[in-house]
Amino acid sequence: MSSDPNCIFCKIVAGQIPARKVHEDEDLIAFHDIHPWAPVHVLVIPKLHIATLSDAGPEHEALLGRMLGLAPRLMRELGVTNGFRTLVNTGKDGGQEVYHLHMHVMGGPRPWARG
Repeated sequence: MSSDPNCIFCKIVAGQIPARKVHEDEDLIAFHDIHPWAPVHVLVIPKLHIATLSDAGPEHEALLGRMLGLAPRLMRELGVTNGFRTLVNTGKDGGQEVYHLHMHVMGGPRPWARG
């Protein structure tokens, strides 16, 4: 499995940095964002290091689908009942800060800090 030794999310995958995990399987990890924008804000990341959504290819389609499919289940488990938002920032102009593909999943009562 590909990883980047300088990537903070790869370090979370490797267990070198702690995270408040809400899900882990053979391909994905989901954990609470340390700077939440909403009452419930988790990140869903692949264990495989893919820098941006633009770097994902046809071979990653099933993985991307699993990431998106996990979102509603996590929100239900975390008590979000009135809708949620999913967001993938891609590249510098897309606002991406950590160059490891990740999906924000945010929910809970409004108003939110951002978004």
